[in-house]
Amino acid sequence: MLEMLPILAAEAGNFGPFLPLAGAGLGAGIGVGIVGGKASEAVGRNPGAFGNILVMGIIGMALSEAIAIYGLIIAFIK
Repeated sequence: MLEMLPILAAEAGNFGPFLPLAGAGLGAGIGVGIVGGKASEAVGRNPGAFGNILVMGIIGMALSEAIAIYGLIIAFIK
């Protein structure tokens, strides 16, 4: 663990490539929260449509999480 300290100290000022990752992670978290909340509201209004709402919610959350993966790829390409 102590042998990693000089490496971490050398990279401490180089956080530029990770800014897109931070933004993508924040956006994905907000997106998943909104999709989950709206899906819960929809099931509360119409419990009979639970299966359809579940499928649409999972698809929406997967698309939102894909943005975080794009941010991860961009952060490590630069």
